[in-house]
Amino acid sequence: MMISAENIEKSYGEVKALRGVSLEVKEGELFGLIGPDGAGKTSLIRILVTLLKPDKGSATVNQLDVVDDFRKLRKQIGYMPGRFSLYPDLSVEENMTFFATVFGTTIEENYHLVKDIYQQIEPFKERLAGRLSGGMKQKLALSCALIHAPKVLVLDEPTTGVDAVSRKEFWEMLKRLQKMGITILVSTPYMDEANLCDRVALIQDGNILTINTPERVTQNHESILWAVRSDNMYLCIRDLRKHPGVKTVFGFGEFLHITLRDNTISPTALEKYLKERCHTNIAINPIEPGIEDVFMDLMQKHDN
Repeated sequence: MMISAENIEKSYGEVKALRGVSLEVKEGELFGLIGPDGAGKTSLIRILVTLLKPDKGSATVNQLDVVDDFRKLRKQIGYMPGRFSLYPDLSVEENMTFFATVFGTTIEENYHLVKDIYQQIEPFKERLAGRLSGGMKQKLALSCALIHAPKVLVLDEPTTGVDAVSRKEFWEMLKRLQKMGITILVSTPYMDEANLCDRVALIQDGNILTINTPERVTQNHESILWAVRSDNMYLCIRDLRKHPGVKTVFGFGEFLHITLRDNTISPTALEKYLKERCHTNIAINPIEPGIEDVFMDLMQKHDN
Protein backbone atom coordinates (compact mmCIF):
# COMPACT_ATOMS: atom_id res chain seq x y z
CA MET A 1 0.00 0.00 0.00
CA MET A 2 1.28 3.46 -0.88
CA ILE A 3 -0.83 5.16 1.81
CA SER A 4 -1.96 3.52 5.04
CA ALA A 5 -3.84 5.16 7.94
CA GLU A 6 -4.89 3.25 11.03
CA ASN A 7 -7.27 4.49 13.71
CA ILE A 8 -6.46 8.17 13.16
CA GLU A 9 -8.04 10.58 15.65
CA LYS A 10 -7.80 14.37 15.66
CA SER A 11 -9.57 16.96 17.78
CA TYR A 12 -9.57 20.75 17.93
CA GLY A 13 -10.59 21.52 21.47
CA GLU A 14 -13.97 19.88 21.97
CA VAL A 15 -14.50 19.37 18.24
CA LYS A 16 -13.63 15.87 17.04
CA ALA A 17 -12.52 16.12 13.42
CA LEU A 18 -11.47 12.47 12.96
CA ARG A 19 -12.84 9.51 14.91
CA GLY A 20 -10.69 6.45 14.36
CA VAL A 21 -10.22 6.74 10.60
CA SER A 22 -8.53 3.85 8.80
CA LEU A 23 -7.93 3.48 5.07
CA GLU A 24 -5.41 2.17 2.54
CA VAL A 25 -4.51 3.45 -0.92
CA LYS A 26 -2.83 1.08 -3.35
CA GLU A 27 0.21 2.04 -5.41
CA GLY A 28 -0.86 3.64 -8.70
CA GLU A 29 -4.45 4.09 -7.55
CA LEU A 30 -6.66 7.15 -7.97
CA PHE A 31 -8.45 7.22 -4.62
CA GLY A 32 -11.25 9.60 -3.73
CA LEU A 33 -12.07 10.94 -0.27
CA ILE A 34 -15.70 11.99 -0.65
CA GLY A 35 -17.69 14.06 1.82
CA PRO A 36 -19.24 17.46 2.55
CA ASP A 37 -17.52 20.42 4.17
CA GLY A 38 -16.65 19.69 7.79
CA ALA A 39 -16.52 15.93 7.27
CA GLY A 40 -12.82 15.67 8.20
CA LYS A 41 -11.25 15.45 4.74
CA THR A 42 -8.78 18.31 5.16
CA SER A 43 -7.67 17.19 8.64
CA LEU A 44 -6.89 13.70 7.34
CA ILE A 45 -5.04 15.04 4.32
CA ARG A 46 -2.95 17.43 6.42
CA ILE A 47 -1.93 14.53 8.63
CA LEU A 48 -0.94 12.43 5.62
CA VAL A 49 1.18 15.25 4.14
CA THR A 50 2.91 15.81 7.53
CA LEU A 51 1.38 19.22 8.29
CA LEU A 52 -0.56 17.97 11.34
CA LYS A 53 0.15 15.36 13.98
CA PRO A 54 -2.63 12.92 14.83
CA ASP A 55 -3.79 12.73 18.43
CA LYS A 56 -4.00 8.95 18.13
CA GLY A 57 -3.28 6.35 15.49
CA SER A 58 -0.57 6.08 12.86
CA ALA A 59 -0.10 6.63 9.15
CA THR A 60 2.52 5.88 6.52
CA VAL A 61 3.07 7.08 2.97
CA ASN A 62 5.39 4.96 0.83
CA GLN A 63 6.24 3.06 4.04
CA LEU A 64 7.50 6.25 5.73
CA ASP A 65 5.87 7.34 8.98
CA VAL A 66 4.14 10.71 8.67
CA VAL A 67 5.49 11.83 12.07
CA ASP A 68 8.90 10.18 12.46
CA ASP A 69 9.98 10.43 8.80
CA PHE A 70 8.34 13.73 7.83
CA ARG A 71 11.50 15.28 6.35
CA LYS A 72 12.09 12.39 3.95
CA LEU A 73 8.41 12.11 3.17
CA ARG A 74 7.90 15.71 2.10
CA LYS A 75 10.23 15.14 -0.83
CA GLN A 76 8.03 12.29 -2.08
CA ILE A 77 4.65 14.03 -1.82
CA GLY A 78 3.10 16.58 -4.13
CA TYR A 79 0.49 18.53 -2.19
CA MET A 80 -2.17 20.87 -3.54
CA PRO A 81 -4.18 22.49 -0.72
CA GLY A 82 -7.79 23.53 -1.06
CA ARG A 83 -7.04 27.23 -1.17
CA PHE A 84 -4.71 28.75 -3.75
CA SER A 85 -1.46 28.96 -1.81
CA LEU A 86 1.12 30.07 -4.37
CA TYR A 87 2.71 33.50 -4.34
CA PRO A 88 0.24 35.92 -5.98
CA ASP A 89 2.88 38.63 -6.48
CA LEU A 90 5.20 36.26 -8.39
CA SER A 91 4.66 35.41 -12.04
CA VAL A 92 3.68 31.98 -13.29
CA GLU A 93 7.26 31.18 -14.26
CA GLU A 94 8.69 32.58 -11.02
CA ASN A 95 6.39 30.36 -8.95
CA MET A 96 7.44 27.31 -10.94
CA THR A 97 11.12 28.16 -10.61
CA PHE A 98 10.78 28.78 -6.87
CA PHE A 99 9.13 25.44 -6.13
CA ALA A 100 11.60 23.57 -8.32
CA THR A 101 14.50 25.25 -6.48
CA VAL A 102 13.04 24.41 -3.05
CA PHE A 103 13.18 20.71 -3.97
CA GLY A 104 16.61 20.95 -5.52
CA THR A 105 15.56 20.50 -9.13
CA THR A 106 14.77 22.58 -12.21
CA ILE A 107 11.76 23.06 -14.44
CA GLU A 108 13.66 21.48 -17.32
CA GLU A 109 14.57 18.32 -15.38
CA ASN A 110 10.96 17.26 -14.76
CA TYR A 111 9.25 19.17 -17.54
CA HIS A 112 7.93 15.91 -19.02
CA LEU A 113 5.69 15.49 -15.95
CA VAL A 114 4.05 18.91 -16.23
CA LYS A 115 4.31 19.48 -19.98
CA ASP A 116 0.66 18.78 -20.85
CA ILE A 117 -0.54 20.96 -17.98
CA TYR A 118 2.03 23.75 -18.02
CA GLN A 119 1.83 24.29 -21.77
CA GLN A 120 -1.75 25.50 -21.29
CA ILE A 121 -0.57 28.37 -19.07
CA GLU A 122 2.93 28.89 -20.48
CA PRO A 123 1.76 31.68 -22.85
CA PHE A 124 0.95 33.63 -19.66
CA LYS A 125 4.18 32.78 -17.84
CA GLU A 126 4.94 36.45 -17.14
CA ARG A 127 1.50 37.15 -15.64
CA LEU A 128 1.27 37.45 -11.86
CA ALA A 129 -0.24 34.32 -10.32
CA GLY A 130 -2.77 36.41 -8.40
CA ARG A 131 -4.25 37.66 -11.68
CA LEU A 132 -4.93 34.24 -13.17
CA SER A 133 -8.43 32.82 -13.60
CA GLY A 134 -9.59 30.00 -11.32
CA GLY A 135 -8.87 27.30 -13.87
CA MET A 136 -5.40 28.66 -14.63
CA LYS A 137 -4.55 28.95 -10.94
CA GLN A 138 -5.57 25.33 -10.59
CA LYS A 139 -3.22 24.25 -13.39
CA LEU A 140 -0.34 26.30 -12.01
CA ALA A 141 -0.81 24.82 -8.52
CA LEU A 142 -0.83 21.30 -9.96
CA SER A 143 2.31 22.02 -11.99
CA CYS A 144 4.10 23.29 -8.87
CA ALA A 145 2.99 20.21 -6.92
CA LEU A 146 4.49 17.94 -9.62
CA ILE A 147 7.71 19.74 -10.44
CA HIS A 148 9.82 17.64 -8.03
CA ALA A 149 8.50 14.32 -9.45
CA PRO A 150 6.61 13.07 -6.37
CA LYS A 151 5.55 9.46 -5.98
CA VAL A 152 2.27 10.48 -4.35
CA LEU A 153 0.00 13.37 -5.32
CA VAL A 154 -2.41 14.60 -2.63
CA LEU A 155 -5.10 17.08 -3.66
CA ASP A 156 -7.52 18.73 -1.25
CA GLU A 157 -10.75 19.71 -3.03
CA PRO A 158 -8.89 20.83 -6.19
CA THR A 159 -12.05 21.49 -8.25
CA THR A 160 -13.99 23.57 -5.73
CA GLY A 161 -14.89 26.97 -7.13
CA VAL A 162 -13.96 26.30 -10.76
CA ASP A 163 -16.29 26.00 -13.72
CA ALA A 164 -17.59 22.70 -15.10
CA VAL A 165 -15.24 22.72 -18.11
CA SER A 166 -12.18 23.25 -15.90
CA ARG A 167 -13.36 20.46 -13.60
CA LYS A 168 -13.60 18.06 -16.54
CA GLU A 169 -10.16 19.07 -17.86
CA PHE A 170 -8.64 18.68 -14.39
CA TRP A 171 -9.86 15.10 -14.00
CA GLU A 172 -8.56 14.27 -17.45
CA MET A 173 -5.15 15.54 -16.30
CA LEU A 174 -5.33 13.35 -13.19
CA LYS A 175 -6.05 10.29 -15.33
CA ARG A 176 -2.97 11.02 -17.45
CA LEU A 177 -0.81 11.45 -14.34
CA GLN A 178 -2.10 8.14 -12.99
CA LYS A 179 -0.94 6.42 -16.19
CA MET A 180 2.56 7.73 -15.40
CA GLY A 181 2.51 5.65 -12.22
CA ILE A 182 1.72 8.41 -9.73
CA THR A 183 -0.52 7.43 -6.81
CA ILE A 184 -3.25 10.04 -6.34
CA LEU A 185 -5.39 10.83 -3.31
CA VAL A 186 -8.02 13.48 -4.02
CA SER A 187 -10.74 14.86 -1.78
CA THR A 188 -13.94 16.39 -3.10
CA PRO A 189 -17.43 17.37 -1.91
CA TYR A 190 -18.82 16.62 -5.39
CA MET A 191 -20.48 13.23 -5.39
CA ASP A 192 -20.42 12.97 -9.19
CA GLU A 193 -16.60 13.01 -9.11
CA ALA A 194 -16.62 9.79 -7.08
CA ASN A 195 -17.35 7.85 -10.26
CA LEU A 196 -14.03 9.03 -11.72
CA CYS A 197 -12.01 7.29 -8.98
CA ASP A 198 -10.80 3.69 -8.77
CA ARG A 199 -12.01 3.46 -5.17
CA VAL A 200 -13.65 5.90 -2.79
CA ALA A 201 -14.03 6.43 0.95
CA LEU A 202 -17.22 8.18 2.01
CA ILE A 203 -16.55 10.29 5.10
CA GLN A 204 -18.92 12.19 7.38
CA ASP A 205 -18.43 13.72 10.83
CA GLY A 206 -14.93 12.26 11.08
CA ASN A 207 -16.07 8.70 10.37
CA ILE A 208 -15.47 6.54 7.30
CA LEU A 209 -18.89 5.25 6.23
CA THR A 210 -17.66 2.85 3.55
CA ILE A 211 -14.69 2.16 1.25
CA ASN A 212 -15.13 0.45 -2.10
CA THR A 213 -15.21 0.95 -5.84
CA PRO A 214 -17.94 3.40 -6.98
CA GLU A 215 -19.80 0.53 -8.65
CA ARG A 216 -19.85 -1.64 -5.53
CA VAL A 217 -20.79 1.31 -3.32
CA THR A 218 -23.97 1.83 -5.32
CA GLN A 219 -24.65 -1.92 -5.62
CA ASN A 220 -24.66 -2.18 -1.82
CA HIS A 221 -27.60 0.20 -1.53
CA GLU A 222 -30.23 -1.97 0.17
CA SER A 223 -33.43 0.07 -0.15
CA ILE A 224 -35.80 0.45 -3.08
CA LEU A 225 -35.41 3.95 -4.47
CA TRP A 226 -38.06 6.06 -6.20
CA ALA A 227 -37.94 9.48 -7.81
CA VAL A 228 -41.09 11.50 -7.04
CA ARG A 229 -42.35 14.81 -8.37
CA SER A 230 -45.56 16.81 -8.01
CA ASP A 231 -46.77 20.34 -8.70
CA ASN A 232 -45.87 21.50 -5.18
CA MET A 233 -42.52 20.08 -4.11
CA TYR A 234 -42.46 21.76 -0.69
CA LEU A 235 -45.78 20.21 0.32
CA CYS A 236 -44.76 16.96 -1.34
CA ILE A 237 -41.74 16.69 0.96
CA ARG A 238 -43.92 17.37 3.99
CA ASP A 239 -46.62 14.87 3.02
CA LEU A 240 -44.18 12.11 2.05
CA ARG A 241 -42.36 12.43 5.37
CA LYS A 242 -45.71 11.94 7.12
CA HIS A 243 -46.38 8.70 5.24
CA PRO A 244 -45.79 5.78 7.66
CA GLY A 245 -44.24 3.62 4.94
CA VAL A 246 -41.72 6.21 3.69
CA LYS A 247 -38.31 5.99 5.30
CA THR A 248 -36.34 8.92 3.83
CA VAL A 249 -37.06 11.89 1.57
CA PHE A 250 -34.31 14.01 0.00
CA GLY A 251 -34.36 16.61 -2.72
CA PHE A 252 -32.39 15.88 -5.90
CA GLY A 253 -32.92 18.68 -8.43
CA GLU A 254 -36.48 18.58 -9.76
CA PHE A 255 -37.23 15.24 -8.08
CA LEU A 256 -37.41 13.85 -4.57
CA HIS A 257 -35.59 10.59 -3.93
CA ILE A 258 -37.42 8.43 -1.40
CA THR A 259 -36.78 5.08 0.25
CA LEU A 260 -39.42 2.90 1.88
CA ARG A 261 -39.84 1.14 5.20
CA ASP A 262 -42.50 -1.08 3.65
CA ASN A 263 -41.48 -2.51 0.26
CA THR A 264 -45.04 -3.74 -0.38
CA ILE A 265 -46.14 -0.16 -1.08
CA SER A 266 -46.74 0.29 -4.81
CA PRO A 267 -46.28 3.45 -6.91
CA THR A 268 -50.04 3.39 -7.48
CA ALA A 269 -50.75 3.41 -3.75
CA LEU A 270 -48.30 6.25 -3.17
CA GLU A 271 -49.81 8.24 -6.03
CA LYS A 272 -53.26 7.77 -4.50
CA TYR A 273 -51.91 8.99 -1.16
CA LEU A 274 -50.59 12.18 -2.78
CA LYS A 275 -53.75 12.79 -4.80
CA GLU A 276 -55.80 12.59 -1.60
CA ARG A 277 -53.70 15.51 -0.40
CA CYS A 278 -54.47 17.55 -3.52
CA HIS A 279 -51.22 16.97 -5.39
CA THR A 280 -51.34 17.06 -9.19
CA ASN A 281 -48.91 16.30 -12.03
CA ILE A 282 -47.50 13.44 -9.99
CA ALA A 283 -44.59 11.36 -11.35
CA ILE A 284 -43.23 8.31 -9.54
CA ASN A 285 -40.44 6.24 -11.09
CA PRO A 286 -38.10 3.54 -9.74
CA ILE A 287 -34.45 4.55 -10.19
CA GLU A 288 -30.97 3.16 -9.65
CA PRO A 289 -29.09 4.72 -6.71
CA GLY A 290 -26.13 7.02 -7.19
CA ILE A 291 -23.23 7.74 -4.85
CA GLU A 292 -25.13 10.58 -3.20
CA ASP A 293 -28.12 8.32 -2.49
CA VAL A 294 -25.81 5.80 -0.84
CA PHE A 295 -24.09 8.54 1.14
CA MET A 296 -27.40 9.86 2.50
CA ASP A 297 -28.53 6.34 3.39
CA LEU A 298 -25.28 5.51 5.20
CA MET A 299 -25.36 8.83 7.02
CA GLN A 300 -28.89 8.08 8.27
CA LYS A 301 -27.82 4.65 9.51
CA HIS A 302 -24.77 6.12 11.24
CA ASP A 303 -26.81 8.83 12.97
CA ASN A 304 -29.27 6.25 14.20
